[in-house]
Amino acid sequence: MVKHNNIIPNIHCGKKYCESSRGPLKVRLNLNQAGKKKSRRLARAAKAAAIAPRPLQLLRPAVHCPTQRYSAKVRLGKGFTLEELKAAGLTARYARTVGIAVDHRRTNRSAESLALNLARLEEYKSKLIVFPKKRLSKVKNGDSTVDECKAATQLLGTVLPLAGPSKDIVMADVPELEVGAYTSMQIAKMETRVAGYRIAVANRKEK
Repeated sequence: MVKHNNIIPNIHCGKKYCESSRGPLKVRLNLNQAGKKKSRRLARAAKAAAIAPRPLQLLRPAVHCPTQRYSAKVRLGKGFTLEELKAAGLTARYARTVGIAVDHRRTNRSAESLALNLARLEEYKSKLIVFPKKRLSKVKNGDSTVDECKAATQLLGTVLPLAGPSKDIVMADVPELEVGAYTSMQIAKMETRVAGYRIAVANRKEK
């Protein structure tokens, strides 16, 4: 038995209260997380098989996180701006047909972000294989050759993932000091303590 006037523990297990016109308030529990996980995985596999050899995901731009706290971090954004697509020689309508996400509401506020996403678009264009609309028709301008189409494979992961910062530390780059860091700090501390006294002694000698 609990002591004192404490709150009775009442975990709700993700309850969702839904009103019904037939009767009083009813409670619905979400106990199908495992089943939903499996159904989502099967749906992804079915979609990948249906659109093969097209990639399952779209190309996303590299954007900075909002707010001052997270603005130093870079992540994948919603879509490329119209200015970035224009710099890459693409239109928004055509970009959506070749697996490039477009966000007409986002704007570029720096030349660095524009150059970074432009480089991503150029790299994507260099690896892009465009199938002709009709397999039996002639190869038009912008379409890939027959050999490239036959060699195409489906990409199931993230399209052009962002490279993380290198965490390798090379110890040879660290200079070796004759005097240790702690000794240097102590010497600097003593020098600042007697700096005023030495200035006063020097002034007295000048007089």
